[in-house]
Amino acid sequence: MSHYYAQIPQSARKTVPTARGHKNTGIVTQAACAEGAIEVRLYHEDGKDYFEVERIPWSYGGSSSGRKELLAKGELGASE
Repeated sequence: MSHYYAQIPQSARKTVPTARGHKNTGIVTQAACAEGAIEVRLYHEDGKDYFEVERIPWSYGGSSSGRKELLAKGELGASE
């Protein structure tokens, strides 16, 4: 059974694409435009689930734009 699930609830597609991941693989999603991209990573470590959100460069039309920058990270389900 999968531990992680991803979907694209809003897009030009008529159906909602989904993906799944396991504790040992994690799951990564990316959303992009010509100016750059955002990547979200979920992973399992030491019995807990964590996330990272990064701005990443994106190759669009043969040229790469944007920069790599960690925007947020933390434990899923943890309250502050």
